[in-house]
Amino acid sequence: MKDILELVGRETDLFSEDIILRERKIEDIVSRSSFLVLGASGSIGQAVTKEIFRRGPAKLHVVDISENNIVELVRDLRSEYGYIDGDFRSYVLDVGSTEYEAFFKADGKYDYVLNLSALKHVRSEKDPYTLMRMINVNIFNTNRTLELAIKSGVKKYFCVSTDKAANPVNMMGASKRIMEMFLSRFSKEIDISTARFANVAFSDGSLLYSFRNRLLKKQPIVAPNDVRRYFLTPQESGELCLMSCLFGKNGDVFFPKLDDSQHLITFSEIARRYLKQQGYEALECESESEARDYGFQKCDSKLWPCFFSSSNTTGEKDIEEFFTDLETLDMERFRSIGIVKSGGEPEDDILDEFENSINELRLRGSWSKKEIVSYFLKVLPEFSYVDVGKYLDSKM
Repeated sequence: MKDILELVGRETDLFSEDIILRERKIEDIVSRSSFLVLGASGSIGQAVTKEIFRRGPAKLHVVDISENNIVELVRDLRSEYGYIDGDFRSYVLDVGSTEYEAFFKADGKYDYVLNLSALKHVRSEKDPYTLMRMINVNIFNTNRTLELAIKSGVKKYFCVSTDKAANPVNMMGASKRIMEMFLSRFSKEIDISTARFANVAFSDGSLLYSFRNRLLKKQPIVAPNDVRRYFLTPQESGELCLMSCLFGKNGDVFFPKLDDSQHLITFSEIARRYLKQQGYEALECESESEARDYGFQKCDSKLWPCFFSSSNTTGEKDIEEFFTDLETLDMERFRSIGIVKSGGEPEDDILDEFENSINELRLRGSWSKKEIVSYFLKVLPEFSYVDVGKYLDSKM
């Protein structure tokens, strides 16, 4: 973790004081409780699973759609922590499937359900088909898992959100904002809390994750030099989720207290720091082609080709934010965690119309991105979405 903290410009673990103050209570709750973690082998899911597993839960079941990743998660837990006395099991299931519903109905006796499954990439909204799957995973699968949790008497439901849900400018962030609105409606029937995240450093598929792969494959590093982001370590992501799940009141949205003057950092600066950690110096090129054509065997082995440029793709914010001016905050309950208490109650008829409209498109079997965007705007009239026609897949 120390190496990651150095990269993002911090010296200490963000949540350590809040965790230490409540460690005994956390251990007591975990040791006598049953947990179901959905999306357990994703980056945040793994972090959450480890935070629960190492405290000896009475029962911990983990579910993920990726067979290989769930196998690696179990290997990782066994190698790092060994075994627990509680009931630990893993399942390879699609959360929205008939098989998942059968599994849940066969057991379903959980105190806490943590849903970490999500489509998180802005690049996933480039075409109408992947975009529809994003809606299904981020919104409708969440609704289905909530309905099952309510029927089986689950005590608490946690679901991960994103900082991009605050004043969204992309469809991914907007899908999570609409998900939050559905969560607010369900909170009348079950206790729910969530968390808006900063970027998780080196999470699967992230730009920082690609830095490692580019070095292994002797390929150039490319990053925007005008996009600033907040970052959490993987461990901090698991801690934030667990804190929200165990201590969040109904309707609470947790977020990390990060200072925009200290903790916002560009991807290009992180690339430079990462290369330095690995023993290299960034060699800044004028174009993608120049970076690609760099001769690794012929040139100074301590230099690494990089192309840093301004962002010009759809859905990118210059900076990230965790809350809006219309939301009520509680900044006193925790030292390092802020809480969004409320941001206006959703109107049931608007959410019903959105759900019905999307389902009609799916039943029709064809749809356009323009149609989907129009339904998003009915729910989020303030949504400032501009499709510039260029996506991250068209860049290195």
